[in-house]
Amino acid sequence: MTAAKKPVIFCDFDGTVTVSDNIVAIMKHFRPPGYEPIMDDIVQQRISIREGVGAMFALLPSSRKEEIVRFVLGQAGIREGFGRFQDYLREQNIEFFVTSGGMDFFIDPLLEPFGIPHDHIYCNGADFSGDHIQITWPHPCDDQCGNTFKNGCGMCKTTIMRRFAADRYYRILIGDSLTDFEGAKIADLVYSRSILTDKCAELDVPHVPFETFDDIVADLKLKQQKGVL
Repeated sequence: MTAAKKPVIFCDFDGTVTVSDNIVAIMKHFRPPGYEPIMDDIVQQRISIREGVGAMFALLPSSRKEEIVRFVLGQAGIREGFGRFQDYLREQNIEFFVTSGGMDFFIDPLLEPFGIPHDHIYCNGADFSGDHIQITWPHPCDDQCGNTFKNGCGMCKTTIMRRFAADRYYRILIGDSLTDFEGAKIADLVYSRSILTDKCAELDVPHVPFETFDDIVADLKLKQQKGVL
């Protein structure tokens, strides 16, 4: 990295900022009839994330909103060190964006204590005005997205990343799943967990595994000492 490049961080939410994957947890807890084959179709990549997630939430009545929100807030769990990580980024003036396939109705309250600006949180929305939950998709794919399903990402992480030119920004991605892999391929630095670590290793994408956000802070400080950042 040259000194002219400014570091910027793009961070997944479910299973990364939080300990659990909240969409999966919601479905497994409330078990709306018919969700399991849809989830299997998503995992097997027979349908897009956007189509599958939208279909699963459409199985849940809007009248259960408060119950669903209480459940998520009670079980999500923020990964260790996230608050200290945010303090470090503010001290170093490093810009941080949440890039999530999750929904605003649980992401916003979980992130509220950390003071992240709302315009730095990219996620999907949820409309509870009808009989059943309707997911909204305010951040679609651009024409450079390589998703097999046209506009199928839902919240397209690489579209957000491409707004920060590679010749001006040192792009850092933090994630845990296959939905983060396309972003990992265009990032300068990847901090990975779980399936993303396996996928990066399999396809030889450079990455740094982590368990807590303290691990990431320690590695960033080391890179600063070496002049990488």
